[in-house]
Amino acid sequence: MRIAILTSGGDAPGMNACIRSAVRVAKSLNWTVFGIKRGYRGLIYGELEEMGSRSVSNIIQRGGTILRASRCKEFETDEGLQQAKRTLEAFGIQALIVIGGDGSFHGAVALAKIWDGQIIGIPGTIDNDLVGTDITIGYDTAVNTAVWAIDKIRDTAEAQERYFLVEVMGREAGFIALDAGLSGGAEEVLVPEIHTDLGEIHKRLMQGKQRGKTSSIVIVAEGNHEGSAFEIASKLKKLCGSEYRVVVLGHIQRGGSPTARDRILATKLGAFAIDVLAEGKTGVMVGEVRGDLVTTPLEDTWKTKKPLDPYLLRLNTILET
Repeated sequence: MRIAILTSGGDAPGMNACIRSAVRVAKSLNWTVFGIKRGYRGLIYGELEEMGSRSVSNIIQRGGTILRASRCKEFETDEGLQQAKRTLEAFGIQALIVIGGDGSFHGAVALAKIWDGQIIGIPGTIDNDLVGTDITIGYDTAVNTAVWAIDKIRDTAEAQERYFLVEVMGREAGFIALDAGLSGGAEEVLVPEIHTDLGEIHKRLMQGKQRGKTSSIVIVAEGNHEGSAFEIASKLKKLCGSEYRVVVLGHIQRGGSPTARDRILATKLGAFAIDVLAEGKTGVMVGEVRGDLVTTPLEDTWKTKKPLDPYLLRLNTILET
């Protein structure tokens, strides 16, 4: 069996642990494994290197991805897909493992329409927005990084008696915002999934001030319909006249050494992907749901919107008081 592995889209902590697991389990079966550099771009341009057990030594603790990642517009064209197919055929690849998010899986589905090999997806994205797994690789680390930052912002917010807006990643999903906000004791959490009434936000913040609160932290997912944290700060200033300091965490959430939870999840899913390939399956994503390893058709991972936990949303409105 000759297989190839690539990481695509935004990097996520734990991708290296996943690569390590998949390579070593595949090698235990005497399979030949190739690593594709720079995602689909590397697949188009033939940037493949054979990997062995020693190729993945001492990487489980490293953030990022040793295979590098990129977003490739060329892969969205018929010409790009055909060139990727030619590369796979030239190297005799029989199966492809794609570690990434929904954009990466869209590409995998498109490739499957013209290439006869097996394709397995592994959920590597900090957004945690894929159906078919409770948690995606990188999500736990991203939330912990956000909480680490919020704790430090809380210190200066209280010392200076100020209001802060902290923007976290999540263009279309509020998972990081909700979990980081609850873990960091934020007064408000603004997510893309729920309409934001800035008038109500202002009212609750002022009520908190009347009860003796001298500082507040508002977590804003970058995809909130009211705009960026800077835009929301401007709107709130017009409502109440108060200054809001803005902190954008940005790509700091993608980097850093993965947590133990992400390393374990990545290791399990990397190994399970090889098991699934050995069973002859294709066109599915591997995931973990309530402790069980499962597979989900790739197209189903993004067709349905993964919901936020309604209990946590309700709890947030109670705890913010």
